[in-house]
Amino acid sequence: MTAPYEHDDATTGPGRVVVIGTGLAGTRIAHRLGERATLIGEETHAPYNRVLLAEVLAGTYAPEVIELPRATGPHLRTRAVRIDRERRLVQCENGDEVGYDTLVLATGSNPVLPPLRGLFAPDATELPGGVHAFRTMDDCLALTGAVTDGTRAVVIGGGLLGVSAARALARRGAQVVLTQQSERLMERQLDPRSSELVRRHLTALGVEIHTECRVRGVGVVEGHVRRVELHDGYVLGTDVTVLACGVRPRTGLAQAAGLDVRKGIVVDDALRTSDPRIRAVGDCAQHADIVYGLATPALEQADALADILTTAGSTTTYTGTRTLTRLTLPHEAGPLDLAAFGETEALPGDDVVQLADATRGTYRKVVVRGDRLVGGVLIGELATVGALAHAWESNESLPADDAVGAPLLHLLTHDGGL
Repeated sequence: MTAPYEHDDATTGPGRVVVIGTGLAGTRIAHRLGERATLIGEETHAPYNRVLLAEVLAGTYAPEVIELPRATGPHLRTRAVRIDRERRLVQCENGDEVGYDTLVLATGSNPVLPPLRGLFAPDATELPGGVHAFRTMDDCLALTGAVTDGTRAVVIGGGLLGVSAARALARRGAQVVLTQQSERLMERQLDPRSSELVRRHLTALGVEIHTECRVRGVGVVEGHVRRVELHDGYVLGTDVTVLACGVRPRTGLAQAAGLDVRKGIVVDDALRTSDPRIRAVGDCAQHADIVYGLATPALEQADALADILTTAGSTTTYTGTRTLTRLTLPHEAGPLDLAAFGETEALPGDDVVQLADATRGTYRKVVVRGDRLVGGVLIGELATVGALAHAWESNESLPADDAVGAPLLHLLTHDGGL
């Protein structure tokens, strides 16, 4: 639990609500509040589900398919440039000033741009030609226009975003090389064995993968990046280079307004910032020292805040999210489905139950600490993920006879699935 910031009675009741940010969290709140909420976002596109951008890049969905339900209140397509806390105004790039009683910051996150030699010319602020982040619909559409059959593409970063981008580019016919600095793909979510299955699946799609591989710099020819230089001196030729090196909370607006900002914008269990009239949710928010940067926590925070702002005397609080990662990697021979949650690698003294079928390419593993399920990973068969996730999220004691493994083995089989 995070202690609330002190506030006075004048801050109760939402009054005029302004939401900055048109991602999942901001749009959800504006939709829930209806006409009472004014939504401000700088993207020209209708609000969309950022989680599905890789499916747009892969050609699975058209951009309009991933649009979010539209809020009924005003929607200003402009950038918020300043918060005047004294006058309770949001000043916008187009000159508009929007008054608020409650302000919600859902500003999201920015892609991390690695410090690569040659990436930026002196005094340059724009990425050179051929280099793309993969964060917005504009990024996605630019990549779509740049890739045809045989295009050489280098993806820098082998986390969830990099794996998704590499798979999508391969499906568009690109010749893809994926570079990952750590020893395995998706190291934050997967254990070594499950990561290896993902690697094999990408390789079967034609993706060339280099792990334990640090990118040193890029080579620019006539304003366009044509080479990616690795730390060992090896050079990759490229037409398109994708930066998938993670994200960091977008906190500049909050910081300039004097709010408490650490890794993200610090909030309590009511999603309140150090200014009680300003709340923060989603990728930009730091709750109980955690910045999640994932869709599920963003939506849970948005729903909690919407309840707080729409229900008189609401006792709703946000106490944190236990996150589960799901990913599907399509292939002509059949998709690879993946789910991971909690701690996928055991500590000394933990119990581990594993089931693997090399022929079918399936792998299931759960980690038990004491009498609690603390994590698991499933590859290739997700019928049991509902039951496992419920046991993990509830954080309740497993049955007493679990010492012999029967209940967990039951959860790992189809009979235990939902």
